[in-house]
Amino acid sequence: MTTAPHVPRFGVNYTPTRGWFHHWLDFDLDAVRADLDSVAALGLDHVRVFPLWPLFQPNRTLIRPRAVEQLARLVDAAGERGLDVAVDGLQGHLSSFDFLPSWTQTWHRRNLFTDPDVLDGQAAYLRTLAGALREKPNFLGLTLGNEIDQFSGDPHPDPDRITPEQAEAWLRRMLAACEEGAPGRLHLHASYDAAHYLDAHPFTPWHSARIGAATAVHSWVFNGTAQRYGAGSTATAQHAAYLVELAKAWADDPARPVWLQEVGAPAPHIAPEDAARFTGATLEAVLDCPDLWGVTWWCSHDVDRSLADFPELEYGLGLLTTDRTTKPAGARLAGAAAEARRTWQPPKPRTTAVVIAAGDEVTAPHRSICGPGGAVFEAFMHLTREGARPTTVLAEHAEDRAHLDARGITEVVHPEGVRFP
Repeated sequence: MTTAPHVPRFGVNYTPTRGWFHHWLDFDLDAVRADLDSVAALGLDHVRVFPLWPLFQPNRTLIRPRAVEQLARLVDAAGERGLDVAVDGLQGHLSSFDFLPSWTQTWHRRNLFTDPDVLDGQAAYLRTLAGALREKPNFLGLTLGNEIDQFSGDPHPDPDRITPEQAEAWLRRMLAACEEGAPGRLHLHASYDAAHYLDAHPFTPWHSARIGAATAVHSWVFNGTAQRYGAGSTATAQHAAYLVELAKAWADDPARPVWLQEVGAPAPHIAPEDAARFTGATLEAVLDCPDLWGVTWWCSHDVDRSLADFPELEYGLGLLTTDRTTKPAGARLAGAAAEARRTWQPPKPRTTAVVIAAGDEVTAPHRSICGPGGAVFEAFMHLTREGARPTTVLAEHAEDRAHLDARGITEVVHPEGVRFP
């Protein structure tokens, strides 16, 4: 069993204070620098940034050099402040809004994941972004796009439906383009939790755990967790840690890093006055997970209320206000990061594993057992309340001694064998 010897990374998803992600239309490097100063003041070490795909590639064969240059200047500005930068390419989807190029929509409607011309354009775009940043020492790598899997099926109102086989082919081609542009960087993909909880979703836990340089998970307790169990429950505090440990069940590398790439305190599910407590509880739980690459909080700054039509919860997710004042949750994250760097000891292996019987390993047709209210979720949380430190294992490996030994697992528990009071 191998555990990560390094201190986990601590960062934020960067939401610009001026114009939100529309800031690319009126790019103001001084405003960006001021935002990044406030992030660096928290003692964080990286930001995740989001070019808007239609603005960077308004035509399939036009990738705007000026937009790419602005992204490069942002990366340089972050580096001047000691911040590394992860870049998401195909946005895609952000905070309930979809941003898709006109050459994929209406009269030019083509499937985002299978149309040959669209794939050529996407690959060229990702290769261009990676190539423009490849020499920058603080460039971490590319994520293909923020939760782009949500375009592939329900509950999206107008999906481009695909099969798991087509999803895998798309992922491998796009990640190859990233690698061509910037070899050896942390290139990966990121799905929202439908990949782990929704039976028929074409992007699967196997894709997350087997394709790309690391596994990314996005933890949002508005998915039914906080509603079902309560804001102060074990399930809500442990949800991010649960996703980290759940993802490991499908990995073939026992030490594959898992990146908690998004997690936040969404009101009203987490009351604003409770956000700092929730932040601390979430971090305490997830820092007890072996092989955690890092935590990237959503998000850096609140959304300016002069901007219309956001879901109410999106406005207050920042660690800082729009005038760059640190909120209590920001102070809690800063304190946790500083404490981890002072005292870090890699977590011990989690020796008890809850068995997941989700059907075929690649397609996981019964993965809803892992979601809130499901048998695996319930067993994991009950064991945690009782003081255990559980992880998960697929039923296919539950009696594979070599697999269990490699992960440090000494006991397997079937959900039906967990006794509830």
